[in-house]
Amino acid sequence: MTQETPVPPRKQRRALARLAWNVAGGIALLLGLIGIVLPVLPTTPFVLLAAFCFSNGSPRMRHWLVNHAVFGPLIADWEAHGAIARPIKRLSCSIMAGVFLVSVIAGVSPMVLIIQAVCLGGAATYVLTRPDGPR
Repeated sequence: MTQETPVPPRKQRRALARLAWNVAGGIALLLGLIGIVLPVLPTTPFVLLAAFCFSNGSPRMRHWLVNHAVFGPLIADWEAHGAIARPIKRLSCSIMAGVFLVSVIAGVSPMVLIIQAVCLGGAATYVLTRPDGPR
């Protein structure tokens, strides 16, 4: 039989917190990756959330994400300037408009269309009012 050294509660809480941050970062990154191919799910906010979560849980994963060829510039612009690049704004708003148009064509109920219009309009307003950044 071996005796295990008891883990101090503070260390255990820290380890659990890091695990929680890493799980949240992984889920956010997965949702961001799904958002690349699924137009109803926004990629950029989930990638930004993943970078934040990994900064608290896994510096190695954050480093990978910040240095990623596609995601790195998005994170850098956001962290340095609170900015979203103009091409990303155009793409985001086009996808939001396309999703709304598909809903109209599909005959979604008017109440759902109103809710969707308010939510998408709010999201588009937020995206469009962010600075363009240096790029």
